[in-house]
This record gives sequence, C-alpha cells and structure tokens, in this order.
Amino acid sequence: MCCFVVLFVYFAQICAHFVHMTKQFSISLYLDTRRSKVEETAPLKVRVYSSVLNRAKFYSTVFQMTRKEFESIWETTKPRLEHKEMRMKLQAIEDKAFQSAMGLDPFTFEQFESKFLKNMADGDNILYYYDSAIQRLTENNQFGTASNYRLSKKSLIEFVKFKTGREANKLAFVEVNKEWLQLYEQYMIETLGRTRTTVSMYLRVLRTIFNNALSENEISREVYPFGEKKYQIPTVRNIKKALSPDKLKILFEATPETPQQEKAKDFWFFSYACNGMNMKDILLLKWEDYTGDTISFYRAKTINTNKGDLVRVVVYLNEYSKSIIEKYGAKNRSAKEFIFNVLNDSYSKQEQFTAIKNFTRFVNQNFKKMAENHGITESLSTYWARHSFATTAIRKGASIEFVSEALSHSNVKTTQTYFAGFEESSKRDIMNKVMEF
Repeated sequence: MCCFVVLFVYFAQICAHFVHMTKQFSISLYLDTRRSKVEETAPLKVRVYSSVLNRAKFYSTVFQMTRKEFESIWETTKPRLEHKEMRMKLQAIEDKAFQSAMGLDPFTFEQFESKFLKNMADGDNILYYYDSAIQRLTENNQFGTASNYRLSKKSLIEFVKFKTGREANKLAFVEVNKEWLQLYEQYMIETLGRTRTTVSMYLRVLRTIFNNALSENEISREVYPFGEKKYQIPTVRNIKKALSPDKLKILFEATPETPQQEKAKDFWFFSYACNGMNMKDILLLKWEDYTGDTISFYRAKTINTNKGDLVRVVVYLNEYSKSIIEKYGAKNRSAKEFIFNVLNDSYSKQEQFTAIKNFTRFVNQNFKKMAENHGITESLSTYWARHSFATTAIRKGASIEFVSEALSHSNVKTTQTYFAGFEESSKRDIMNKVMEF
C-alpha cells in the first residue's frame, strides 16, 4: 500500500510538471494565406505561442498547399485515404516541435529553435548554419545582408559540385581547411573570372559562419581555418570613389537630356550635399525629421548593430538641399509621412527594401548615363556621392574628425578610407608654402 502511494505521488508530480510545461507554450500547424488568394497554394508553418512571453513565432516547413487541401488533410478528424500519408508527415512535424519544447522550463524561443531547427547531424553542417543565419537576418529585416549570405552559400555549393561532381546538401566544417579555401579562391578567380573583392565578400560571410559555430562549441579551435599561419582572406584596397572638383562642377552644371536624368542628378547631389547621406536613409526620412534648416535621423545601417549606442545624425541644409526637398517633397507634410514619396506606410519591410533598391538602381543608371554624355567615364553610383563629400570637405579645410562625425563613423580610420588624397596642385602649393618663414 505504501509503495502504491509513493508511485501515485510520483505520477501526480509528473502530471503536474507536464501541465505546467504545456501552459507555457502551445503548438499548432498554420497555413499562411496572408499573401495568397483562396485557390492559390500558401506556405505551411509551425506556430509556436509562448504564454510566458505573450508572443507567437512562425517557422517555415517545406510544404505548400491550398486552403481546401489543408482542411482535407489536417483539420478533418478522418482524412481520406489519399491524404493519410501527408497527414502522417504533418503530424511528425508537430510532434517534433512539441518534443523540442518539452523540458524547457522556462520556455524560450532561443532554446526551442536550437532543438527544433537543428537535427543531430546539422551541428557539423555549414549549409545549416547558413540557412539559420539567413532566416534570422530576414526576420530582423536585414534583407541586404541576408542576400549576401545567400550568394555566399550558393557560391560554395557550386564549388563543391565543380570539385566533386555531386550536388551538395551538406558541407562539413572539417572539410573546409586551408587547402580547400585556396582551391575555392583559385576556382573563383581563374575559372569563373570573379574579382578578389567578390571572393573576399563571400569568404568573410563564411568566416562569420565559422565564428558562430565556434561560439556555440559545435567546432573546435583546431578546425577553424582562418587566421595567422592559416588561410588569409584576400584584402583588396578600396578604389577611391571621389570625383575631382572639376568633374563635380561639370556634372552639377550639366543639363540632363531626360526627366529621369534630371531626377537622378537631383538626388545624387542631394546625397552629396547632405554629408554623403545614403539613398536608404534619404528615402526613410519623414517630415518629423525636418526642421527647415536641418534634417536628423538614425542611420538604418546602425539601428540593428548599435542599439545601445545610437547617435542621431544631424545634417545642416544648404540652399540646394532645401530646394530638392521643396521640389520633390510630398504635399502631405504630416509628421509621420515620408518626405519623398518613394515609400509609404503600407509597405512591408521586404517591400521597402525592394523599393529602395529599385530607386537606387534608377539613380545610378541615369546619373551614370548623364555623366557619360559629358565625357565622364567612371562607373558612377550613389556611393561616389558619399566619398566625394568626404574628400571635398577635407580638401577645403575640414578636419578628419569633423568629416568622421558628419559621416556618422565610429572610427576615424574608416573615414580615412573615404579620403581620395590631395590633388597635385594642392601638394605643390603646400610644398611652396613650407618655405615661407
């Protein structure tokens, strides 16, 4: 009798713990039909809700189906014979999610994801780490960085196929050593004709993947292939992308041949006149950021990386930059409205990213065409406006510290890479003046 009581108490404790755990989370399969019509297929996701955090997150699966198919396969109590196999696959996904959540006390999404998204064999799979990073960056609205990760991953997969003749669904960390990376560099440059800049960009992403795996203790320091006496990622000296005063004058006084060239010219020089402000930050400006004499903003580039030390950038407007705001500014000047109506509040973050990318391409293509029509052959882009501002300001006597602050750089060394140096005539003047005692 005593033994029975002990077992009963033990069983009751287990049940109580189980109830406590399940109260912390709930799991269900969810058909994400938000962006599809009724008859179209939609992605099937796992919905995990945490009552502790009062928050839900969705995790993608490999399945797509229509609303009708989802009801027939999953929401019915007795699926038809042809749906039973799919029902078992979906049940396995839900069971896996539930098992991954059990035992987490308190429940956290980070711990859940580490168990649910990673299979036993994934800890040594570089491609798994790429997919995890891409998903994380996308969820954080860092679409540009996510795109770089996709390109890097695609490049590695293509190299594996070139090297082995097989499709790569796994690439182990231990496979990628100094020799492997040297062969990859050779393949990219000699076989594909890619630049060292491209190789450097892709391999810096791969190095970050290795660093993540190292910090999670999935690989040992001995496996790490980068660093001194190991593989060195190619370093490429940046081409100074600053226009001379003569060329800036030619372009500023140039008469555009089309309305598109006129708009591109206006926005390029607006960027130049506003401390080399990049196009994304320009298009994200709202009327509340504008005082009439200044605009102030947080750089989109630093919002996700410097959350604890965000500095609001203040740009003092000259007559030219004010004229561009008057020329292209939206008529609705409510505080929360965008100054330039390229974006609107109905856009998702992904749609914003696409619109900004398309507008930047529009400016680059049309400004470059106008420059070519006036004998300037450099491959100009909005990036040149930023470098040209920095170089011109320093040449006209601004200190490196002033320009660094204007560009919102955290390190003067970064600003120095933007400076294209002094012109030959300036150097001669300085050398002559040093003898004027």
